[in-house]
Amino acid sequence: MQMGALDFAGGAVVHISSGFGALICAILIGKRKGLGTEAMPPHNLPMAVLGTGLLWFGWFGFNAGSALGANEVAVSAFVATHIAACAGGFSWMIAEWIYQGKPTILGVASGIISGLATITPCAGFLDPLSALFVGILAGVLCYTAVIWKTRLGYDDSLDVVGIHGVGGITGILATGLFASIGAQGLFFGNAGQFGIQVVLAISTLAFVVVGTFIILKIVDMTIGLRVSSNDENVGLDFSQHNERAYS
Repeated sequence: MQMGALDFAGGAVVHISSGFGALICAILIGKRKGLGTEAMPPHNLPMAVLGTGLLWFGWFGFNAGSALGANEVAVSAFVATHIAACAGGFSWMIAEWIYQGKPTILGVASGIISGLATITPCAGFLDPLSALFVGILAGVLCYTAVIWKTRLGYDDSLDVVGIHGVGGITGILATGLFASIGAQGLFFGNAGQFGIQVVLAISTLAFVVVGTFIILKIVDMTIGLRVSSNDENVGLDFSQHNERAYS
């Protein structure tokens, strides 16, 4: 922060951290049994859509509330958040339509979250037009990252890496490009801001990757990271908690 890095509502501390912390977890814990050979569709699509709506609503408090007052900055962050969410859902849908031949409601929901995650660090610094562009960029880049997870071989059932990790980095860098309210980015005459944002993204990424790796290794050496094969077959609801969600 002493360098003047911009992160309005937690793109680095929340989204880069959660996204790439999840990547290290996925690598060290390993894949679920049957992944790639058994169908593992989303458990409950209506609940996923409901959850997306609740997140979308709550995100207004998360981003606009970071203005720490009912003021013009809060209003600007609120509007930017809503525009980016809409644009993220739309661009993800188009990308999925082109790549897979059909759009899906789960894809639209994922795109909305990608727009929300990506706009988080820059919500209070962007005008509506820039927020629209950032949302479109978020949907396309995060969808591409999710497609690549199967090629890279890690098991991320909630697409945390592709949506939050990639979205967080995209948002941090976009702030250095598009900031025009309260600060200026590269496109508004301050070329140095983009370099500062790059340093913020890289330093956060390095800290999270190293810190998560060390913590998980300590956990693995003490209580272990993964349940037994038999417990996994039985199901974690029953083997770990002695109850089931459904009879």
